[in-house]
Amino acid sequence: MLGLFKKLFFWNYARNTWQWDVLCVVILIFIFLTPKKWFENGERECNAGHQNSAVSTVLIGAELIENAQDKGRIEQVVKTMTNCPNVEVLQVRALPGNDGKPRGYEVDIR
Repeated sequence: MLGLFKKLFFWNYARNTWQWDVLCVVILIFIFLTPKKWFENGERECNAGHQNSAVSTVLIGAELIENAQDKGRIEQVVKTMTNCPNVEVLQVRALPGNDGKPRGYEVDIR
């Protein structure tokens, strides 16, 4: 019995065997029949605007923001990305590229 579990765990079957086919079918069943709810993260809820909300960091590409000082534009982009209407931008940090120009921005939000 231990040998069977060891073979299953380490996938120790040749490709042209029925055991291989069964393992593949089991994996596909798991992929397609697993409830989506099992993989959801409760922290992604939009609870922005509350004083006790956790601070999150969002990465934004440089092509979406022309001026890092324009918090209104950054806030608008973050609201669109997160689908949260009351996001508050706390801090913006540039991520420099190899050429010295920003390749994106880290934005702390609440």
